[in-house]
Amino acid sequence: MDASEQNESEVNQIDNDDVIQEEDETEKEEGEDLTEDAEALKAELAKIVVHPPSYEVSPMEEFDQAEFSPSYKDNLPKENLVLQYAENFRRQMVQLYRDRKPLFLNPVNECGVEKFVCTTIRPTLLEFKELYNWDGAAEFVADYLNIEPLKPEYELPKRLISPATVLKRQKGNCFEYSTLLCSMLIGAGYDAYVISGYATKETCLADESRDICPLLKKKEEVKEEAKKKEMKKYTVKPPRDLRSKFELKQDAKREAEKQAEKEKQRKEEEERIAELEKPPPDPYFGLRIHAWVLVLSGKREVPENFFIEPFTGLSHPMDSPNYLGMESVWNNVNYWVNMQDCSEGVKGLSFDLGDPTVWEYMFPNNDKPLLKIPDAEDDLNDMDDEEKTATSGRTRENTRMSMDNEEHEVEKYLDMPPSWVDALKLSHRDFQMRCPHGKKTKVYKRAKLEKFAHYLMKDGLISRLSVYEDRELTDLMKVHEYYAHRSDKLNQRLTNHRTGQVCENFDPGRPRCLKEHQFKSSAPGPENERVMMFYNEARVDGLQKREETQTEMTEEYSNRDDFLYYKYVEFGKRAKKFGPQETSSANKGRPINKMIQKFNRNRNKPANEDIAELIFHVAEDKIHLSYHTEDVRIAASAREFLKPPNWDEKGAVLTFNPEMHQTFQVDPTLPMNKQVELYEMLMELLKAEEKCRNEVRDSQNEVRNILDDRTKEEAASELDISVYDTERNEKAKKHRRELERQQLEEKMRKQEMDIDYLAPFLAKIGNPEKLSKQQAFSLKEECLADLKQRLIDKANLIQARFEKESQELEKKQAWYQQNQVSMGKEDEEEYLTYCKEAIFRIHILDLRLTRHKEQAPHKYMQLEQKLRNDERLSEFF
Repeated sequence: MDASEQNESEVNQIDNDDVIQEEDETEKEEGEDLTEDAEALKAELAKIVVHPPSYEVSPMEEFDQAEFSPSYKDNLPKENLVLQYAENFRRQMVQLYRDRKPLFLNPVNECGVEKFVCTTIRPTLLEFKELYNWDGAAEFVADYLNIEPLKPEYELPKRLISPATVLKRQKGNCFEYSTLLCSMLIGAGYDAYVISGYATKETCLADESRDICPLLKKKEEVKEEAKKKEMKKYTVKPPRDLRSKFELKQDAKREAEKQAEKEKQRKEEEERIAELEKPPPDPYFGLRIHAWVLVLSGKREVPENFFIEPFTGLSHPMDSPNYLGMESVWNNVNYWVNMQDCSEGVKGLSFDLGDPTVWEYMFPNNDKPLLKIPDAEDDLNDMDDEEKTATSGRTRENTRMSMDNEEHEVEKYLDMPPSWVDALKLSHRDFQMRCPHGKKTKVYKRAKLEKFAHYLMKDGLISRLSVYEDRELTDLMKVHEYYAHRSDKLNQRLTNHRTGQVCENFDPGRPRCLKEHQFKSSAPGPENERVMMFYNEARVDGLQKREETQTEMTEEYSNRDDFLYYKYVEFGKRAKKFGPQETSSANKGRPINKMIQKFNRNRNKPANEDIAELIFHVAEDKIHLSYHTEDVRIAASAREFLKPPNWDEKGAVLTFNPEMHQTFQVDPTLPMNKQVELYEMLMELLKAEEKCRNEVRDSQNEVRNILDDRTKEEAASELDISVYDTERNEKAKKHRRELERQQLEEKMRKQEMDIDYLAPFLAKIGNPEKLSKQQAFSLKEECLADLKQRLIDKANLIQARFEKESQELEKKQAWYQQNQVSMGKEDEEEYLTYCKEAIFRIHILDLRLTRHKEQAPHKYMQLEQKLRNDERLSEFF
């Protein structure tokens, strides 16, 4: 007997003793005569009336049985046989284990027909790839359905709705959740089962307010062991440590004491917070019935067994404290009853369903391997040859007889009938909605998670995680937003409300290959603190990172042909000018004081000619070069140039003298550079400085363009819609409607061409097979005269409508002139509205009449030409 059964039996015994004691006292009081004071006390006490709480059970939802297939309304003979078998099994369990709770075997379905729980599971693999793995399927079921808690929570449900109906109504209890999830997991190839047992109050009610949000849980970092350096034979020995070992031990001891004290304080604080956050005692602890899903290892490369909570879609270990006991387990093949002690919850339970000592299975054809019984052949090794021959003969005979008996026994076995549930269907639109009405909110410990369906929000928001400082969710710390299908490729935005820092992440595909953008919400404009990360593989310049402040800008590159990997720019303050400010001054950028470029090693050049660092002192008119260090050297060569005084004049002749150049050469044996070579090197450096300055200006302009684009994109918030999504793609809709309109016009045109315009006139003369010349001329004149009369009648009709509208407008205007003084504002507005509409109708009639007059002669000529070309009249014209 588990803890839940023992608690319930004690409660029932106490209640029975109280009832018996009250009945005995009532019988004694009825036999005594009361005094006046006692009567007065009785009357006074009678005024005190209490109303015991009544547990209201909501009526079961009724379904229209006409919507369901015959398998929902009736049972096949095999299903009835299985129900009888289950009932017999239940009676045996009650007879043998009277203290056990009743098993969940054959609840009614939505049509009120008893169905075995194993046949309610319908293994199905849906066409969406997100539902192929257990985590995606569990998350979908948790988001797609609304929770209906069991009422009362300590009794098994009387009805179990099919998974197909649960998908349609988008709500269900824990058993319906688990049945649907188990159907999807078995269809995807997992070894999944539904468990009927007991759980905590928080688990049964899906209360996650004391749990940390799964998105905030840090993944366990695998610590890599530091590799010990191998001591080579001829390496230099480290210097001897001359510090006092006693003092080192004392320092380590004091540091260990400090760390132990900090650890102790931390644990005490965690215990204090855990005690404060501990849920209140539950009067139904151990009695609350719950259902969840078990996934066993083996199939789909599952390494170990685990539980899945259907309400949250999260996995739990096999010793989870959320589950307090287990009654039975089933899938679409068999039903097992737990025979193990659950006094410690599910901790330490064996899930070897083939072990009949801990699991009692219902159907003999158990698909789980049973305990291995040694064969008789194992004893043959200790026998002589003659004994082996005789024994093997008897063994073969016994084996043949046992096989014959097994064949007869197998025929008597009862296997599981097919599922009575209709095939599970889920449309693409319903799958994208994910949540009922497209929205769902979950509350966690100091966090709130909001989920939205795709394309539901105009800005493409699909999830928002708000993190708070307090448990009351009033002090907001940060907000993490997730997006999808955005034209600007934005997928995440993290806003820290404490520091004002904003971090945006983008998918590949933006025009300038922006990957990440960090900035302060108080200063989103250019020339402020920000960090930009780029997809360097997609950029021509290989830019990987750009970090900017008000006075500096740093850029990092990778995989460039010129080996540049670092660029640093130091800006100065703008000179203040009095008077009207030029409009183009803001676009000129900040003045540059210094620029630094760093390069990787180019093995195709000697180290003393391969530049490692290039510094342009723009404010001081200096250029400093540092070369790479040779492998056999410990220092690097360097040069420094002074710019000529007129270096910034266009077309000027630049002068050079030895005082403008300083050098430090590591290898003194190398020849010194000539003056011509130094002059050409200076010219190249001046060009490089100009190029670097232009690149800096381009970087500043790129930052401004990116910020302008982000402002426009946030204002528009356009979403990308696939061309295959015909329901949401407006362009595809317009194109489809245009094609349908063209097809309809073509169809109408063909119908008009198929109309026989001579048919009514031929009917008047008896539809002769061959016409005479007089009849042909008469038919032509009558047909043209009829068309002419119809065109005139149509013109007269339009004219009559035109005159009628004009007369009504004139009457309305005359009425307005008479009552203008006494009319209110609403009457005037009504009059003006009528005049606008009347003038519009008159204008339309005028246009129609004009167009009719223009088209009438052409229609007359077209009909005359058709009559001349008609096969029946063409020989006479």
